[in-house]
Amino acid sequence: MQLPLDFKKKYKKLLGNDAESFFNSLESSTNPGFRINPLKENLPENEDLTHPIEYCQYGYYGEINGKSVDHQSGAIYSQEPSAMYVGEVADVHPGEKILDLCAAPGGKTTHIASYMKNEGILVTNEIDYKRAKILAENVERFGIQNAIVLNENPNNLAKHFPKFFDTILIDAPCSGEGMFRKNPDATKYWNLEYPIECAKRQKDILKQAIKMLKPGGKIVYSTCTFAPEEDEQIVSWMINNFDLNIEPIKKYSGMSYGHPEWSDGNEELKSTVRLFPNKFKGEGHFIAKLVNSEKGNPKKIKKLLKGNLSSEQSKLWKQFINQNMTNFVPKNLITFGEQLYSFEKGLPELEGLKVMRPGLHLGTFKKKRFEPSYALALSIHKDLFNKKLNVSKEEWEDYVHGDTISCDKSLEKGWYLLICDDQPFAFGKVVNGIVKNFMPKGLRFKV
Repeated sequence: MQLPLDFKKKYKKLLGNDAESFFNSLESSTNPGFRINPLKENLPENEDLTHPIEYCQYGYYGEINGKSVDHQSGAIYSQEPSAMYVGEVADVHPGEKILDLCAAPGGKTTHIASYMKNEGILVTNEIDYKRAKILAENVERFGIQNAIVLNENPNNLAKHFPKFFDTILIDAPCSGEGMFRKNPDATKYWNLEYPIECAKRQKDILKQAIKMLKPGGKIVYSTCTFAPEEDEQIVSWMINNFDLNIEPIKKYSGMSYGHPEWSDGNEELKSTVRLFPNKFKGEGHFIAKLVNSEKGNPKKIKKLLKGNLSSEQSKLWKQFINQNMTNFVPKNLITFGEQLYSFEKGLPELEGLKVMRPGLHLGTFKKKRFEPSYALALSIHKDLFNKKLNVSKEEWEDYVHGDTISCDKSLEKGWYLLICDDQPFAFGKVVNGIVKNFMPKGLRFKV
């Protein structure tokens, strides 16, 4: 990797004696990691779980196969180890209202969802449409039932969710210096002014985010850059301009503290966390937690999302549930066109927002029938579905490629939850010894 000369000059001045080990670390190999998914009924059977990450309850060091049963079914999620600490610092709980403001591709959303246990409101947002589609796919794959996926700008979100959230996670768009090792091409776009440009954008985002934070709520701010302009100096700007106080973050071995001398000298900046690849087994990251000291109560939002099913749709849905499921009780039902979703109680009206998913996608109303969704298959425990079919690894490979698979001709026709390696991975419809394929076309792949 050819590091920009100005980059090296800048960090020689900032890091002093640590500069050479820092530059050398950017030339070394990366340390991949993954998390297991506690929302799933069973642990993954095919992953090496002998290298746990000390600071992340569900995290492990190691590389995973993106075309495996465990990955496709959502039993595991690939995530860079230093990024995992952001989700841990957020410290979310079931029943809370959480916003992941800059969420794609979904690593931190899936992480905090692990702790919410499908209870509460998780609004996960991405301003770029293509990346928002990827975010929605990863939310579905992880089996999250309480997430609302949006494709919005922070200004419009602030109008709809004033003083609404308990916690707002902002993994801010940044100069990406911490990703140089994973993506050396990123060095070609770097220049001395780039972190300053990014800092301006970060301030614009934060101004809107703070409007959505309820009194006593917290902001977890993170970047994957080393630049003080986007890290310590942004945190100093926040506490100097808003009713925010820095809350100390626990540090584990190899973690560094924020540098007061890189900003305005405020010693409180030592309560933030820096992750340098020459000291820590991961890429670069910066994390700060800030608490809203504003007094008062959360603003009441009068307009709440309401169900809108027709009598015919209600009849078809109840018919499907009675025939196929046991003890499955979705929270609140709403249709967007012919698509049926379950949404969380207390969710504000979504009119005027670009909604990718208003909740868990349950399925589609067709002529005189209801067709269950891929998302539903990935979100339920297998005991909730009446008919189940275990398939081999080879049959799984055929199915995710979009092919039908054969089964015992004596099997009763109807919908089945398909299972491989103890992980539900899709629905299939059995007709005359054939399992018809309902794998979404855009998600099919060849192993």
